[in-house]
Amino acid sequence: MMDLEKILKLVQTGDLDVEEAKQQIIKDGIGAGPGNLDLGFAQLDIEREKRTGFPEVIFGEGKTPEQLEVIFRRLMEHTDRVLATRIDAAKAAHVVATVGGITYHETARALTWFKRPMLRVHDGYIAVVCAGTSDLPVAEEAALTAECLGSHVERVFDVGVAGIHRLFRRLDLIRGANAIVIVAGMEGALASVVGGLVSKPIVAVPTSVGYGANLAGIAPLLSMLNACSPGISVVNIDNGFGAGYYAGLINKNMSKRT
Repeated sequence: MMDLEKILKLVQTGDLDVEEAKQQIIKDGIGAGPGNLDLGFAQLDIEREKRTGFPEVIFGEGKTPEQLEVIFRRLMEHTDRVLATRIDAAKAAHVVATVGGITYHETARALTWFKRPMLRVHDGYIAVVCAGTSDLPVAEEAALTAECLGSHVERVFDVGVAGIHRLFRRLDLIRGANAIVIVAGMEGALASVVGGLVSKPIVAVPTSVGYGANLAGIAPLLSMLNACSPGISVVNIDNGFGAGYYAGLINKNMSKRT
């Protein structure tokens, strides 16, 4: 890939004619605007890491395996890590087979690539607390996202309120975290319970797991939004990525202070 200055110099010296230069500019997306890479079917924000501290994340639903392959290859040219969420096994198999160095995280339904080994660059840790085994895909999406942001994650799984004694055995670990992600379906009560026991910020994630009146996650969403316990923020239904990202930012900024 060439930058615009290099292309213009080649045109000036006669080593590249105008039509070739035009095609190169289109190919590399140079004319797509500042920090934007035009792929035709997608506009990649290649300067997002400079603005926000983390590269653009690929949302896999609705994209073809071939589109995912191209997006991965182009992002890999501009960053040292790529995360793609909501990737089913068939799409993952194609991308892993065609692009080197990619790992598929089956439970989290995510793909990752790192130029260098993933490091824990921030002090402290995040606790991802999951109510039930059925909530694991969303919880793992949150945990993996926070890890990609450089945070250590402690997983505390299957500690829902139906067997609340399981939660109390892990309470010291949860209280030691800089941020806590609570993932729960059914009625979503776990966020309120933990919120009344800790002094750390909580990011609550309602899941679509539950029987009919769970309403595909609306019931726990409303429970979490109406939680009596203070210090709870709520993301959208099944949005493990959003919760992990938010918790990662909290831990990153806590690490800066200490």
